[in-house]
Amino acid sequence: MQRVSQTSDVTQVLRDAALRVTRPRVAVLSVVHAYPHADTDSIIGMVREDLGGVSHQAVYDVLRALTAAGLVRRIQPAGSVACYEARVGDNHHHVVCRSCGVVADVDCAVGEAPCLTAADDHGFSIDEAEVIYWGRCPDCSAARPDRN
Repeated sequence: MQRVSQTSDVTQVLRDAALRVTRPRVAVLSVVHAYPHADTDSIIGMVREDLGGVSHQAVYDVLRALTAAGLVRRIQPAGSVACYEARVGDNHHHVVCRSCGVVADVDCAVGEAPCLTAADDHGFSIDEAEVIYWGRCPDCSAARPDRN
């Protein structure tokens, strides 16, 4: 996973991926790095704080290009809106709170990618496993200890 901390780092990441460097791409990639698991509306709001009147469509187009280039990962747990993260290429998993919807990364429990071995791979060459754990985050558990 490549971490970026400055605009120059984001610019280089885009160039390394053979993507044209534009202000919307720099802004969106910076937001995704700074706020893992942000949904599209949140990303649009934060990009607008930086760039002003960027359109929804422009942000959607940038997210699609960054995802296609492998610079961000789109995840969408069942019943949730899509969110984006910059942690790519390490086949980690996620845990989602059933109450508030917060998402956190979970490293593979054992083994190498894809972390899980299918009982029957049906002839597929498996290169990734997607696991989502569900439960209640510490804040929600503390707020309502009577439920699990």
